[in-house]
Amino acid sequence: MRLVLFEVFGHNVYSYGLMIAIGVIIAGYMFTKRAEKLGYDEDKVFNLIVIAVICGVLGGKLLFIITEFKNIIKDPSILLNFGEGFVIYGAIILGALSIYIYCRKNKWNTVKIFDCVVPGVALAQGFGRIGCFLAGCCYGAENTGKFGVIFPEGALAPAGISLYPTQVYSAIFDFALAAFLIWYSKRNRVDGHIFSLYVIIYSVGRFLIEFLRNDPRGNVGVLSTSQFIAIFTFIFGLAIYFIQKQKERKKEKKIVDIDKRFAICLHAVYKG
Repeated sequence: MRLVLFEVFGHNVYSYGLMIAIGVIIAGYMFTKRAEKLGYDEDKVFNLIVIAVICGVLGGKLLFIITEFKNIIKDPSILLNFGEGFVIYGAIILGALSIYIYCRKNKWNTVKIFDCVVPGVALAQGFGRIGCFLAGCCYGAENTGKFGVIFPEGALAPAGISLYPTQVYSAIFDFALAAFLIWYSKRNRVDGHIFSLYVIIYSVGRFLIEFLRNDPRGNVGVLSTSQFIAIFTFIFGLAIYFIQKQKERKKEKKIVDIDKRFAICLHAVYKG
């Protein structure tokens, strides 16, 4: 567990930043390949990746500032602490909004694009959580059981105390979610279901893992900020799932009706 992994030409390479970069590169590659199979323009896809990453970073930072505003007013240097100052829900929300706007501008099928994006997003989040573990941020509550982890001096987590390895739990969950979405995408035929399942499953997993965390991350009543947001994203995911399912049923019914009419016409011609 090291906040700084190594130096390059006198500049520190931070574990969290490196893991995020690896995750973004892999996610971008996955999205590009999936989008190309659907016939989307490669240059426009690349532009979308750049825009989504920039907006994701800004969103993560903005939500951190909102949740920690009181502490930042007292100590503005918090914003300068590398490895801190990022809330993933902010990155997801603003990143998703940028994708939606870009798709609307280019008249792309928005839900299909989101279906292409989310398996890579889940994978990138897994790498990000490995970075969290190496840096010591997003740490868990004190744990005296068998599965505790003790961070050394210099990490962002409290040193010398056995804590729940919430970063590891989150990474395993994110990688498992990515694997499930990739598997499901090969069997699913309903647009929007991959995206909606990502939102639903991630919301549930994040809500539960939050109970084990003990790092400063804001709160809304008895819930952490992320738990509060997870309630609404879960409802949103369910809504998208059933709306898209209803659309698919109507589409199938329309096709059946057209087939029936065609069959009736053929029958009438044959009898005539």
